[in-house]
Amino acid sequence: MSSGAAPAAVEIARRGILLVLSSPSGAGKTTITRELVARDPGLKISVSVTTRPRRKSEIEGQHYHFVSQKRFEAMVMGGELLEHATVFGHSYGTPRAPVEAALAAGEDIITDIDWQGTQQLRATIRDDLVAVFVLPPSMAALERRLQTRAQDSDETVRGRMAKSIDEMSHWPEYDYVVVNSDLAESVARVEAVLAAERVRRVRQIGLAEFVNRLRGS
Repeated sequence: MSSGAAPAAVEIARRGILLVLSSPSGAGKTTITRELVARDPGLKISVSVTTRPRRKSEIEGQHYHFVSQKRFEAMVMGGELLEHATVFGHSYGTPRAPVEAALAAGEDIITDIDWQGTQQLRATIRDDLVAVFVLPPSMAALERRLQTRAQDSDETVRGRMAKSIDEMSHWPEYDYVVVNSDLAESVARVEAVLAAERVRRVRQIGLAEFVNRLRGS
């Protein structure tokens, strides 16, 4: 029988996760992202910067940080972005400082970016990245979703449909793939991915010390 005071508990901290959702435009990545953030208080959205004009329904600092092309180029040159890409003639990027601070503090971040940005993130923060690709159930369903959004012109919809073929070819580069036939089911699947990744061994800081303490007690 052991004697003396019980050893102090070892706190197992955890490094945060950058959860990335990518998909062809209209396949549901943004909707799934918003649902996840609404349901999970431990998940924060990364607000990207963009040179795209703000839509009437969008709020500065909530949907995007809207910047000029000159300011965007200065951010790229200054190393202020973890990734950046040009999509449909506009530039998009992920601010470095807030993401790196959150991950170091054990906070989980989610963002919806395209395959170009995801490739760059694999080179910059590979160990913190969890990438999910969202596919539409059919091309017809994708076109219907783009048309019913009523945010883009017919010409823009046609351009997005044409580009989606190339975008979907990058699905093998992702850790997980979800076919978004049903929104609730898709959200549940990504929640399951996040739950599993949160307990991945390599993310748990102090786990070795905790196990050694258990074995020696």
